[in-house]
Amino acid sequence: MFIDEVRILVKAGDGGNGCLAFRREKFVPRGGPSGGDGGRGGDVIFVATEHQNTLLQFRFNPEHKAERGRHGEGSNRTGAEGHTLEVRVPVGTIVYDESTGARLYDFTHDGERFTVARGGRGGKGNARFATSTHQAPTEHEPGRPGEEKRLRLELKLLADVGLVGFPNAGKSTLISRISAARPKIADYPFTTLEPNLGVVEFPDYRSFVVADIPGLIEGAHLGHGLGIQFLRHIERTRLLVHLVDMSDSGRDPVEDFEIIMAELASFSDGLLQKPMIVVASKMDVAQDPARVEALRVHAAKVDMPFFEISSATGQGIEKLKYAMADRVLAAPAEAASPS
Repeated sequence: MFIDEVRILVKAGDGGNGCLAFRREKFVPRGGPSGGDGGRGGDVIFVATEHQNTLLQFRFNPEHKAERGRHGEGSNRTGAEGHTLEVRVPVGTIVYDESTGARLYDFTHDGERFTVARGGRGGKGNARFATSTHQAPTEHEPGRPGEEKRLRLELKLLADVGLVGFPNAGKSTLISRISAARPKIADYPFTTLEPNLGVVEFPDYRSFVVADIPGLIEGAHLGHGLGIQFLRHIERTRLLVHLVDMSDSGRDPVEDFEIIMAELASFSDGLLQKPMIVVASKMDVAQDPARVEALRVHAAKVDMPFFEISSATGQGIEKLKYAMADRVLAAPAEAASPS
């Protein structure tokens, strides 16, 4: 199950209470106050990891609480600090404060750490209040509460290339031909129900990551089909590859192209500003050359590179693969950042 948005509660540990105590030892005259301080509560720290690619764990475990600090003890013994709680999150996770909507942190690299909730300070014991004129203090402090926050976690997969298009445009078949990914492929719409990632490798050790998202239809921004909730996973990409079905489906390829572009614009203007390649797919079953030529002319009109491929026969696959690699390496790194 792929989960890319969850709401959770995090609670740092409370500080331990300060101790009220006096020394009563045989050879210590006027022993005086000996209450120790309470220990500090544990923090809650998020740690990014490449070994997870979903937020599923948080769906079944929505509360994360660190250990509280131990109370102070007599003989000036300070209470032990509470253990820090480290919570693993997938690389690509964005942390939001649910109450304010503020973005707290964006994890983009493996091993990144962020303290999301800080533990409370331990209270002072009565020994800390002793002075020359106040030698038997009974004052002591309770521990401070640790921070408690309700958070919204949103996962945006990290990929260099994003595949977009109508359902059954050939996105899953393409990613299976150019990478080791094996998504579900079938001859009906919405075969892909969750994003898939594939790594494309070259003999010269170059590589890039491709993301295949569920197909879009007209009105996706209104919730039609699977909606546009998965488009967040291509916001970080450096290149978009727009596949248009050339089979004898009775649809106008130029109209299909414009519908998908409108849905991308309805989600984010930043998606339209990314470099894009137009791909005429399923050329092995294309019956009308005029439809292909119309899409080629339209791609030239909007100044986008145009390729013809057939994932079934392998036509144009290698040429497209190297074109994607060249454009990914040429694209600036900031193009992969979310807007």
